[in-house]
Amino acid sequence: MPRGRREVGARGAGGLACPGRAAGRSAEAPPRLVELAARSLLRNQAVAVAALGELPAELFPPLFLAAYAGRRLEALAALVRAWPFACLPLGALMRQQWPSRDPDTVRAVLSGLDMLCAQRVRPGQWRLRVLDLRENAHPNFWAVWSGISDYTLPWTEPEAARPVKKPRVDGLGQGPVQVLMDLRLGQGRRDALLTCVVEKVRQRKDGLLRLCCGKLTIFAMPVENIKMTLDMVQLDSVQDLEMKGPWKLPVLGDFAPLLGQMVGLRTLHLPRVHGPFYPYPEKREQCLNQLASQFLRLHCLQELYLESVPCLRGHVIKVLRCLKSHLGTLSITKGVLSESDLVHLSKCPCITQLKNLRLCGVNLTSVSPEPLRVLLERTSSTLEDLDLEDCGITDSQLTAILPALSRCSQLTTFSFCGNPISMAVLQSLVVHTVGLHRLRHVLSPAPLESYEGDRGTFLLERLVPLHNKLKQMLCDTGRQGMIWLSASSCPLCGGSIFYDPEPLMNSHYLPA
Repeated sequence: MPRGRREVGARGAGGLACPGRAAGRSAEAPPRLVELAARSLLRNQAVAVAALGELPAELFPPLFLAAYAGRRLEALAALVRAWPFACLPLGALMRQQWPSRDPDTVRAVLSGLDMLCAQRVRPGQWRLRVLDLRENAHPNFWAVWSGISDYTLPWTEPEAARPVKKPRVDGLGQGPVQVLMDLRLGQGRRDALLTCVVEKVRQRKDGLLRLCCGKLTIFAMPVENIKMTLDMVQLDSVQDLEMKGPWKLPVLGDFAPLLGQMVGLRTLHLPRVHGPFYPYPEKREQCLNQLASQFLRLHCLQELYLESVPCLRGHVIKVLRCLKSHLGTLSITKGVLSESDLVHLSKCPCITQLKNLRLCGVNLTSVSPEPLRVLLERTSSTLEDLDLEDCGITDSQLTAILPALSRCSQLTTFSFCGNPISMAVLQSLVVHTVGLHRLRHVLSPAPLESYEGDRGTFLLERLVPLHNKLKQMLCDTGRQGMIWLSASSCPLCGGSIFYDPEPLMNSHYLPA
C-alpha cells in the first residue's frame, strides 16, 4: 500500500494521463516503478490476465489505473472479476473524465461483474461486493494509488462502502454484487451509464447482480416511465429521495406504492403539488390516504421536507401520525397550515427529538401561537435550528412563544426574517435568549421603526441606532460573541439584505 508522497509520472498506459495527477506537475517527472511495471504487463493483455492470480492486492489499483487509461478492455474485465477489495469506486475515476464515461470501458467493467457473478465457486481473494458509480464517493482512493496523496486507505476490510443491507450469501458462498449509483430520472434522455447498467442487471436472471441507489432524484414524469427504471432498482437501498416538482396529485398517488418499498429511506423531499386536483373530495381523500399510509413502512426516516403542498392543508396529521420514527428534521415551506395542522403537529410523537424545524413562508398570521408554543416546549431539549422566516408572525404571537423559546437549551441558530416585529419585542427577545449559551446566530427582521409609515420605505439611517442598541444589550449581558443580523426585503429580487448595521450580503446570492 502506498505511503507518503512520491514523485509520479505524468502519463499512464497507452500515453494517456493517469488520474489524480496534480495540476502543474512536470511532464518530465520520472514514472514510479509500479507504473512502469503496469505498463509493461499490459503490453500483452493475455499475459496480464493470466498473472492476476499471482499478484498482491496492492498492485491491483495501479494496474487498474493503467488499464483504464489505456482502454485495455480485456484486462479491465479481468481486474474487476478478481478485484481483491470489497468496493471498486469507479465513479470517482469517471469524474476525472479521462475518458468520460466511455461506453466501451463501462461495458468492459460490467462484463467483469458478469463473469464474477457467473463464477460458481469464487477464490477467496475475489472480494468485490460493491461497484460504486457515485462520482462524489471515495474521492481520495485513486489519488492515493496514483501516489499524490498520503490519505489512509480503508479498503482492505469488507465493511468498506457497504450499502444499506448486507448482501445475503448462499450455500456456495456466492453473494450478490451490488452496483451503487445516484440516479436522476425524468431530466432529458436517460443517462448512457444507467442504460448500460440496467441492461446488464436485466440480463441476469439469477439476482446476483443488483442495482442499488443511495440518492434518488425524480423530476415530474409519467409513473409508467418511472416504474420502467425502478423495476430494476433495489428500492430498499434508497436512502435519500428528492421529488422535484411540480407534480400532480393523481401522479403522486400512483407513485405512493413505490415510496412504500423504500424502507431504508432516511431523507424525503416531497414535491410541490399543483392542480388540477380530483374534482370529488372522496377521490382526493383516497389519494392522500394512499400517500400517508406508505409512511407506516418508513421506519428509518429522519428528515422530511414538504414544499408548497396545498392539498395537505388540514391533512398534515394524516402523514405525520403514520410515522413510526422520530424525525430529526422537519421542513414545511411555502405552504399553508391550518390551525388544526399545527395543533396535531405539536402533539405528534415523531417530533419529540427534532433538531431542525423549518416553517418558512408558512402564513401563521391568523393562527393562535399556542400550538407553536407547545411545539417548542416539546422539542426544547433537542432543537438546534429554528427557522420561522416570512410567516407573518406578529408582536403578540412572538411574545407568546418567547418563554418556550427561552427553554430551548440546544438552540444554535434562530432565523425569523420577514416578520413585522417592533423594536420593543426584539429587545424582549434579547432578554429571553441571553441565557441560551449555545445560541450563536440570530437573523431578525429590521424593526418596524426602521420603516417610514406602515412597513413603507426602509430607511437605513433609522435601523443603525436601533440595531446598535440591540448589540449593546448583548454586550451588556456578556453575549457580545453572538452574531445578530437585521434584515430587510430587497426591492429588486425579493431576497433579504442583512445588516450589522451596514449592509453585509443579499440572501438572493447565498448558496441554497
